[in-house]
Amino acid sequence: MTGTAPSAPDAAEPGDATYADATAPPAAGPQPGATKRNVLMVTHTGRVEARDASHKVAHWLAAAGIGVRVLADEVDGLEFGPGAWIVPDDRHAVEDCELVVVLGGDGTLLRGAELARAADIPMLGVNLGRVGFLAEAELEDLHEVVGRIVDQRYTVEERMTLDATVLLDGEVIWRTWALNEASIEKRSRERMIEVLIEIDGRPLSRWGCDGVVLATPTGSTAYAFSGGGPVVWPEVEALLLVPISAHALFARPLVAAPTSLLAIEIEDGHVGAEGTGVLWCDGRRTFELPAGSRVEVRRGERPVRLARLHDAPFTDRLVAKFALPVNGWRARHP
Repeated sequence: MTGTAPSAPDAAEPGDATYADATAPPAAGPQPGATKRNVLMVTHTGRVEARDASHKVAHWLAAAGIGVRVLADEVDGLEFGPGAWIVPDDRHAVEDCELVVVLGGDGTLLRGAELARAADIPMLGVNLGRVGFLAEAELEDLHEVVGRIVDQRYTVEERMTLDATVLLDGEVIWRTWALNEASIEKRSRERMIEVLIEIDGRPLSRWGCDGVVLATPTGSTAYAFSGGGPVVWPEVEALLLVPISAHALFARPLVAAPTSLLAIEIEDGHVGAEGTGVLWCDGRRTFELPAGSRVEVRRGERPVRLARLHDAPFTDRLVAKFALPVNGWRARHP
């Protein structure tokens, strides 16, 4: 689902200057007396280029009259200028913000997604990592990114999430959510995890395996892809189930309806009281699964909203991110 950001007065297009040579902030900005605009900036401070880029973004946005919030654990040794102020890394960090701007790789983008989802505001990612499917721009696009934020020239796309619930003896013992995937993995390297797969209240199969990945279409290019799952276009509403190194005759990636309930029951196997599996959600939230527990995954009630600067088809994004060979293709016109 897409929507257009609130319109702003016509402004000159930002120049073709890139991150390497642009030094002046975009000229457009709110008129005197306008309501103060704020964004939250999330940065991978372990990268020198991210620290430098965050300084520039904060300076440019402040010059355009937009307040910049910076998380308290990301300010060590950085100078952001008078337009930025420090906020604690909690749900209050995004109060009264219109956007979360993320500078970093996939892990930083997922961190930003947590904050954006909590406030139901869009996240705009600038990729400083390797692949960065969640990012909308690269480092060399930094000046254009700031210009688009100032002018509010972007669309908003909603991405499906997962809600995950862990039960033991019928009682809920943990709940969380995921944008990419919920993965159930074995706890001990030398042993497989024994799982029983259930879909929509009916048993499907029992596997001895290294794990099971339950993913969204957004997550189909992440862990599920590494496990041999299909690439699913973001517009497709579906739930993916991908077994990891399963010892079974029927252990293929599955694509279920977005209304389906996927359940994984953790068998007792050969483990002791310490438990047999671990649940990871987006590689950020984790919970140890005791033997006999049950993990239920369904479509999430709250999506993640992504700010988009371009209308490029997902096919083009896929080709660019994976550097796929397309030499020799000739456009066919009707």
